[in-house]
Amino acid sequence: MSALALRVLIVEDETPAAEKLERYLTRYSASIKVMGVVGSVKEAVHWLQEKQADIELIFMDIQLKDGVSFEIFKQVSIQKPVIFITAYNEFALEAFKVNSIAYLLKPVTFTDLSDSLQKLEALSEQLRWNEKKAEKIITTFTNTPERVYKNRFMVKLGDHIRSITTDQVSLFFADGRDVYLVTDQLRKFIIDYTLENVEEVLDPKHFFRVNRSYILHINAIQDVVVYSSSRLKITPNVKWEAEIVVSREKVNEFKEWFDGVH
Repeated sequence: MSALALRVLIVEDETPAAEKLERYLTRYSASIKVMGVVGSVKEAVHWLQEKQADIELIFMDIQLKDGVSFEIFKQVSIQKPVIFITAYNEFALEAFKVNSIAYLLKPVTFTDLSDSLQKLEALSEQLRWNEKKAEKIITTFTNTPERVYKNRFMVKLGDHIRSITTDQVSLFFADGRDVYLVTDQLRKFIIDYTLENVEEVLDPKHFFRVNRSYILHINAIQDVVVYSSSRLKITPNVKWEAEIVVSREKVNEFKEWFDGVH
């Protein structure tokens, strides 16, 4: 059994086929986690718009109950590798125009799946080697300037514009398509950023994205308790009704950050 660790989305409208694929994935590696199973173009678009950052690989049937899966790529930017699964071979050329690393014909065997995952492992190893080599070259021949992080955000208050410094921010959270900045005085402002954009511009020494909906300032954390299957529940220092729980896959990283290991 491989030790490959992956978070996977399955796009498949036939329940037996999805269940069979999950069994094969577990057989290949106990460290592979299926984060979701969706059966239509509409469901896949919605899932990927909300949670694409939570996965590393997509298994995708081509013929879905509301159309062909290539429609998904027209509605959402997919940044993850895709392994296509289909009963038809005429879609192979179109599949390789997108993020495909393999094209499996049904009925899929365990050998078919193993070969495709081994290909992914080999590509990942090569990519990591290239990244390390590039990093070494950059370190050797250049002096990389210290990165400058955003220290304030412009917000609107009616017809007025204010500037909120990051040391006044307790947390950022996403509600649907809107992203809010919440100050240490519990004032909320909609900002013109996605949560991914916010995460990129903040100093990681002070801010941490605990799940797909929340980014917290270190000084805004009043209490952390172990919660349900070793997950962590956070109580902020502002009055907050919604539950804030650290995603299971981020627990160890959060502990290192909270301990000052960064």
